[in-house]
Amino acid sequence: MTLTDLLAQYNFTPAQIYELRKNIKPVYDLGKIKAGHELRIYSTQQGEISSLEYDINEENFLHIQKKESTYTAEIKKVPYKIEVKMIWGTIEENPIFAVNKKGEGDLLAINLADIFAWDIDFYADLRKGDSFKIIFEKKYLRGEFFSYRNILAAEFTNQGKTFRAIRYTYPDTKEPDFFDPQGNSLRKEFRKSPLHSARITSRFSRRRLHPIRKVYRPHHGVDYAAPVGTPVQATADGTVTFTGRNGAAGRMIKIRHKNRYETQYLHLRGYAKGTRKGKKIKEGQIIGFVGSSGESTGPHLDYRIKKDGKYINPLAFKPAPVKPLRAEYLEGFKKQADSLFFCLKAPFMVFSSLGNTLTP
Repeated sequence: MTLTDLLAQYNFTPAQIYELRKNIKPVYDLGKIKAGHELRIYSTQQGEISSLEYDINEENFLHIQKKESTYTAEIKKVPYKIEVKMIWGTIEENPIFAVNKKGEGDLLAINLADIFAWDIDFYADLRKGDSFKIIFEKKYLRGEFFSYRNILAAEFTNQGKTFRAIRYTYPDTKEPDFFDPQGNSLRKEFRKSPLHSARITSRFSRRRLHPIRKVYRPHHGVDYAAPVGTPVQATADGTVTFTGRNGAAGRMIKIRHKNRYETQYLHLRGYAKGTRKGKKIKEGQIIGFVGSSGESTGPHLDYRIKKDGKYINPLAFKPAPVKPLRAEYLEGFKKQADSLFFCLKAPFMVFSSLGNTLTP
């Protein structure tokens, strides 16, 4: 509905609506209201409209106050309440089920996997009995859970090896990143997997029986089985060099990366908007969707890596790390990290310096 349609239900005349829009336009153009955004109208006990609020986005809302026959407006921050929580658990099937068991949503598990995506392939490397701990922020609005905010610290033990991460925001650039306790970045040049949710059905091999042609030939990639339409992410920054059909590979994407690397994504259903030859791509960006095009017995992604024109095993590939924490901020980072990692070591304790009650 238009603003006129909405306000007419509350006995606003066309002249009053015109005056409202004219008075408010220097602050916000009410002609830009969008479907799905909430508009709140407040009235006195006598039924007269006293104020209006319109949610511009998740962070800001427009507050309109009526004073006599005129309207004033200002843009305010949404009054979220941020609470710091902590959960810990053991993997029985996958991180999503384990996090759900602790009463939290899928997105928290996906965010956790994103943090460790450069060190752990959550489809090839995960084992029953792996464990995790997460310190994270939850946003509440009017007493109701609204969304997850930031993971502040996390620990994941995979096959007996423990990985730790602390979120740190540079004071000068305000850019956040995750680092280990020594200040090394968790990010590497490449992620270990291009999918959030899948299982490996075929590995890199120099001699594999082709499921359709029934002959032995090399398999230069890793096959991840996933439902049609599952988003496919670029595993590193790069430039798209090819999108289109390529014989048995079906619809595919090729991306060129620095240091003479190339990644390939085969058997796609289609491509994400803007994925085309010459396009600059960021690590983690969705570039396409799982399908079963070309020579394929079912929906899956065949993911491949080349170095200097030669295929390498994606599961054995150990990419180089990116730059560590800048030296001038290392001392402050370690103080922050020591506090959070102490809490990870003793999860039953309330860690008051976080500014909120830490709830197991």
